[in-house]
Amino acid sequence: MTKMIDQLDRNRIPEHIAIIMDGNGRWATERGKDRSFGHQAGVEAVHRITEACTHLGVKYLTLYTFSTENWNRPDEEVSALMGLIITALEEELFMKNDVRLRVIGDFSRLPDDVQQKLSGVMEHTKDNKTMSMVLALSYSSRWEITEAVKKIVTEVHDMEELPQNILKNWVTGGVRAEDVTEEFISQHLTTNFMPDPDLLIRTGGELRISNFLLWQIAYAELYFCDTYWPDFDEECLHQAIISYQQRQRRFGKTEAQIEREAMSQND
Repeated sequence: MTKMIDQLDRNRIPEHIAIIMDGNGRWATERGKDRSFGHQAGVEAVHRITEACTHLGVKYLTLYTFSTENWNRPDEEVSALMGLIITALEEELFMKNDVRLRVIGDFSRLPDDVQQKLSGVMEHTKDNKTMSMVLALSYSSRWEITEAVKKIVTEVHDMEELPQNILKNWVTGGVRAEDVTEEFISQHLTTNFMPDPDLLIRTGGELRISNFLLWQIAYAELYFCDTYWPDFDEECLHQAIISYQQRQRRFGKTEAQIEREAMSQND
């Protein structure tokens, strides 16, 4: 039987994969276990998929780890998740696979010990280059966009910090409408250090985005599967990438335009 990995086009691996890791709690409940048991199993899946992505040549892996809405969960579950973050950040995983850790989200809301652990791993892995693992912690897209607007407003009122290319209206101290571009807004998002996702995967059977990278996934390919995150393995990842590779990414163009462009590149 042909393995999924043998069907992959190694020249069309997504540069950036984002994953909504859903189903840990339901996975545990179906086994008569506490939800924390499912989160622990989910960490093992993170390790598997991180290594698989580095082997495939993925450059950015963004994992929706804890949303701002997750703070509303029972205190004992939140506490368990915070503790799990500390124990799950095994530096061996990052160093062995040459992976750099980055974090996006409202870092200040995290417990001090979690902040210290994250800061330590980020510092120790800052020179790793094969792939960046980006943890979305205490993150939501609406929070991120709101924060970006706050930064822009602050820059408007602090003229010394305004980029030179928009210091045009000294009378009002404002930014002209034509200065606010998509690129300008993207530069103020927490994800400004990486390209937008090519492929967004959601496990667990739900068919929604749940406030994750709403600006950045404008042209991402979406892949939903019923597999709970603890059961998501290399074969599942390969299947998702095969689905991605079977699609034509048009970015608003017609199919004929894309085919002509492909033909001209091959000439």
